[in-house]
Amino acid sequence: MKTLMKFAGIAASLVLLSACTTTGPDVDATAGAGTDVASGPTGPVPGSQADLEESAGHRVFFAFNEYTLTPQAQAVLSRQAAWLQEYPETRIKLAGNCDERGTREYNFALGARRAEAARAYLVSLGVDAARITTVSYGKERPLDPRSTEDAWSLNRNSTTTISAAGA
Repeated sequence: MKTLMKFAGIAASLVLLSACTTTGPDVDATAGAGTDVASGPTGPVPGSQADLEESAGHRVFFAFNEYTLTPQAQAVLSRQAAWLQEYPETRIKLAGNCDERGTREYNFALGARRAEAARAYLVSLGVDAARITTVSYGKERPLDPRSTEDAWSLNRNSTTTISAAGA
């Protein structure tokens, strides 16, 4: 009886192992590595929103109740200005955002000042003001809906998006 049980166990193991083997053509596990369906094999499409985000960054952050650009924000905006020089037909929208603290009206005004600060800096770096529109979303479009300092820090920003690109 023990021999029969051992034989049955070995047979079951062999059946399970054979189910794990492939009978089709060999597949190179590294084929396609580094490719992204949305962006293709070489990265994002040049001049696209994904390219802006990867090459320059698309968001700058502000301190509580502030619209003054930090050195980090200026660095991101400098990269954006250089990127925009490469794509002179591209128009952008700067959206000012706030955390949830403060009244709706106050945050709309603060968001507008944040977007305008980013716009003014880009213009000072040579970007044509006619290529830039601004909007304030106040506290209406948080990136992180939690009521924590980390979330509030993330939600105090100006976000750059491409609004139109030339042909």
